[in-house]
Amino acid sequence: MARFSAADLEAARSRTIDDVLPGPDDPPLRVLFCGINPGLVSAATGHHFGRPGNRFWPVLHGAGFTPRLLLPAEQDELRGLGLGITNMVARASARAEELSADEIVAGGVRLRGVVEQVRPAWLAVVGITAYRTAFAVPKAGVGPQEERLGKARVWVLPNPSGLNAHWQLPDMVEEFGRLRAAADG
Repeated sequence: MARFSAADLEAARSRTIDDVLPGPDDPPLRVLFCGINPGLVSAATGHHFGRPGNRFWPVLHGAGFTPRLLLPAEQDELRGLGLGITNMVARASARAEELSADEIVAGGVRLRGVVEQVRPAWLAVVGITAYRTAFAVPKAGVGPQEERLGKARVWVLPNPSGLNAHWQLPDMVEEFGRLRAAADG
């Protein structure tokens, strides 16, 4: 991975990342993963979950969603697997804590529109705090939710950021694996 200067990362704050969504020749969208917002490295590269140390790609593979460990630059391969990626908030930041509650709530409104448009079977929000804020469910926990967005079932997953020390890799793989089993069932 390329190294970025402080100036490169600061310039990335003004960038957004395109969603990874299925095209007309791709299989139906089984799971749409929704990050909180792009980090600065992700915004600089244009690849979701692009920061070294982010566990999204290893967890996705470990849980059986991908046949091999994908690199962030290979994110478009998800389309052929019935998987997609979006973000709740488009604005890049060094840490999710830099986002305001109003931005997250507005991101929840945006996310409802994306789900309505692409119709995934499951929406997987990676980040419990953002989910609680965006959808006004302060007691929501990790796992399947009772609420649906349209016809999409909702699953909240732990944030795979390396900054999330509460969840270890094997525990994350297990939780993502529970979602995969539900999505395949």
